[in-house]
Amino acid sequence: MTHDDEAVAALAKALAHPARIRILRLLQATPGCIGGTIVDAVGLAQSTVSEHLRILKSAGVISGEIDGPRICYALHPDATAPLAAFLTGLSAASADACCTTFAPRVDA
Repeated sequence: MTHDDEAVAALAKALAHPARIRILRLLQATPGCIGGTIVDAVGLAQSTVSEHLRILKSAGVISGEIDGPRICYALHPDATAPLAAFLTGLSAASADACCTTFAPRVDA
């Protein structure tokens, strides 16, 4: 496994929860979103949202900046570039490509 493979897998894992996708969509629509607003919009317990934010932050997908008693979150769109490139490569595969299906070996 290459370093690129590990980076793509780590990003995919960080994005692999519907609540995290909702958080990213919210941050995309409202840049600089405050943590409390995210909790209200996502509709989960504060501790659950905090864990999802921690996972996204650890993956480098978002950042959180302390602003007084609040934390302001923002997207890092370039952080998902390795995953986007991988997915683009998958969808760009030629429609004319042929796959060979191998029949299971039957011993006589």
